[in-house]
Amino acid sequence: MTAQQAAPAAPIERIGLLTGGGDAPGLNAVIRAVVLAAARRGWECHGIRDGFNGLLAPETCGGAPVQPLGEADVHAIGHLGGTILGTTNRGNPLRYPTPAPQGGLVEQDRSGDVVALCRARGLDALVIVGGDGSMGIAHALHLQGMRVAGVPKTIDNDLDRTFVTFGFDTAVGFAADCIDRLHSTAHSQHRVMVVEVMGRYAGWIALHAGIAGGAHAILVPEIPFRIEAVTGAIAGRDAAGHRHAIVVVAEGAQALGGDRAVQAQAGVGSAERLGGIGARLALELAARSGKECRSVVLGHLLRGGSPSAFDRVVAARFGAAAVRALADGHSGMMVALGLDTIELVPLAAVAGRTRTVPADGDTVATARELGICLGD
Repeated sequence: MTAQQAAPAAPIERIGLLTGGGDAPGLNAVIRAVVLAAARRGWECHGIRDGFNGLLAPETCGGAPVQPLGEADVHAIGHLGGTILGTTNRGNPLRYPTPAPQGGLVEQDRSGDVVALCRARGLDALVIVGGDGSMGIAHALHLQGMRVAGVPKTIDNDLDRTFVTFGFDTAVGFAADCIDRLHSTAHSQHRVMVVEVMGRYAGWIALHAGIAGGAHAILVPEIPFRIEAVTGAIAGRDAAGHRHAIVVVAEGAQALGGDRAVQAQAGVGSAERLGGIGARLALELAARSGKECRSVVLGHLLRGGSPSAFDRVVAARFGAAAVRALADGHSGMMVALGLDTIELVPLAAVAGRTRTVPADGDTVATARELGICLGD
């Protein structure tokens, strides 16, 4: 699909670049690609620190909230994890925490302030790298007249209209390595190991890492599980002489008719924080099976470290494509990975949408063919 395209009011001379939401391997590769592609066109590139806080709360950034980025600044950063610009999953301009007259905090739409601050700094366009929340913000800024290009980023792989997001491959590879290691200790001590992985409300990491790592049960948010099915799978392994089991569970998974495990409820300017399903599941499996069960939470380990070669290449392609799209007059679009090309998708088509694992899809069918219990 094509994005919205119109003749810009003025040629682009200076662009802003920011990374928002949770960090993911490959962010620095995107930053490097944007800066180098902009430099080839004679554009200045300015990095905005800590998401939109570099504009709306510069005093919190601990340094220059907006800084010029040249080729020397991005030299040899493509293989590094994290982001040299910093990031945050707080400070959403559409729901910005603001002191209320009666005390406490209320959410306020400050997207107009973002546009005004960008214009005051002479920024002709923005490249916004982030997940579904960041793409929603990018769409709102576009509607207010800001030229915007979105770059999809999340280890959860839950952004719609793109074949994959960078960071996902690295996260799955690390999770699979961890599961490989847990096989030997689980086998040696005849234990059940429950491995909790990130993913929010989508089970992409759990499903792919579980299949790659040879898990015996995989529990994802898209398929509510019955604890009896999981204990039955463990008992079946015991009866066959296999006295250990690996259970991979996504943080957003929940029992049929049950609730998700939540560590922190949603608050002003912040979403709920999931976590704890692994420990809860291990306790219940131990009580029902009589076996020794342990839980391991991979958590933020999945976000860290150097990006895989695949993620480095995808990130570089995304960054270069975002600059190329702006140069061609596009705005209000997200670059997306097709089967063999980079495509442009209107932000309106992805804002507020989540791509979940199809319960009747090929990858789920593959897990079933391999004899993996999915809890249903």
